[in-house]
Amino acid sequence: MADWLLIRLPHEPGAFASWLVADTAGRIVTAQHDGPLQQAAALAASRRVCALVPAVDVVIAEADVPIKSGTRVQQVVPFALEEQLAEDVENLHFAVGKRPPDAVRTPVAVVSRASMDQWLEQLRDAGIEPDTLFAESELIPSNPGQAVGLLDVDCAIVRPAGRLPVTMPIGALAEALELLRPRSDETVATADRTGQGLVLYTGAAEWHEHSQEVETIRDRFDGIKVQLLTDGPLALFAQRLPEALAHAINLLQPPYAPAASLAQSWKVWRAAAVLLGALVGLHAIGNAVELAVLGHAERRVNVAIERTFRAAMPGERNAVDARNRMEQRLESLRGGAGRSGLLAALGALAQARATVEGTVLQALTFRDGALELRITAPSPEVLDRLSRNLRAIGWEADLTAGSAVGSHYEGRMQIKPRA
Repeated sequence: MADWLLIRLPHEPGAFASWLVADTAGRIVTAQHDGPLQQAAALAASRRVCALVPAVDVVIAEADVPIKSGTRVQQVVPFALEEQLAEDVENLHFAVGKRPPDAVRTPVAVVSRASMDQWLEQLRDAGIEPDTLFAESELIPSNPGQAVGLLDVDCAIVRPAGRLPVTMPIGALAEALELLRPRSDETVATADRTGQGLVLYTGAAEWHEHSQEVETIRDRFDGIKVQLLTDGPLALFAQRLPEALAHAINLLQPPYAPAASLAQSWKVWRAAAVLLGALVGLHAIGNAVELAVLGHAERRVNVAIERTFRAAMPGERNAVDARNRMEQRLESLRGGAGRSGLLAALGALAQARATVEGTVLQALTFRDGALELRITAPSPEVLDRLSRNLRAIGWEADLTAGSAVGSHYEGRMQIKPRA
């Protein structure tokens, strides 16, 4: 949707509209056509629409509005311009433009609400919903070094160099041309130059009728360049469309701001919605595959746990909650349960042997909370002293067997926590 349908609404009731298609650079894509608005509806279906309304019905002015007015600017503007307008502000629509960075005033377009209602009704009756609505005067070329004018059937649109356009009835052409004369501060005072030049756009019929009047003011300008528009000014307006879209005042502001329809929103977001749907679909497929892989891995882990459980705990038939049960058994073997574990028993034995010399640990077995030792010592008395040391620190130590082996004495001892 890079192209625009540019429609020029008729100045008189019952007259034909004019339209053409232009791209975003202002180049004409489809030649100009004239006819009822309904004929342009087919072109509007796949393009953005810019409608141009008669310049004689729109006043372009400047208002002193505080820069910090923000969103209240539309409420402030009617009061700022009230003294310059003959009609009651309640019957007028005010559209606010962008203030240039170096300007002290804000451009404003003023039009009657009745005209706005009539134009929008014409377009909608033809099945056309405009994206922008500009006054024709906003699309008059702007030249900082020259004045520009347009002679139309019923009006003269003039844009003095560096200033806002002014629209006057064609019967007041002399006054309109007078407005184009450079101000005293703009006149270049040289021997061979009287002021700024004038570029005048006009139809052949308009030039034939008003050329004598234009010639009478030729000496007030540094040359007048006349450009004939054989098919009217619509092609000229198309050239100015890119700049107008960026800087002109769009009349479709509250309460006339268009609400984006569902169909239009879908056209804009369709590609994004398709991509989002594809992304969601891929994400769902990825999650499904990941869950299947994880489920398979979980089953393999469960089988491995059960095998490990049965190997580590022979005689246990039920492998339910195997992990917790194995952790509890391992904790008890590591001595994690107070004084009832292997580490606690070994710690007590080490403490008791610290003051008994000559003992050598030959073998040990930990079973059912008791530590059974096979230990050698120089004599039975040394083993007896070891037993007393263990009992002194809170353990039961019983010498269950013993015999002389060569020059040493070998005994069997059982150590367990005192009940």
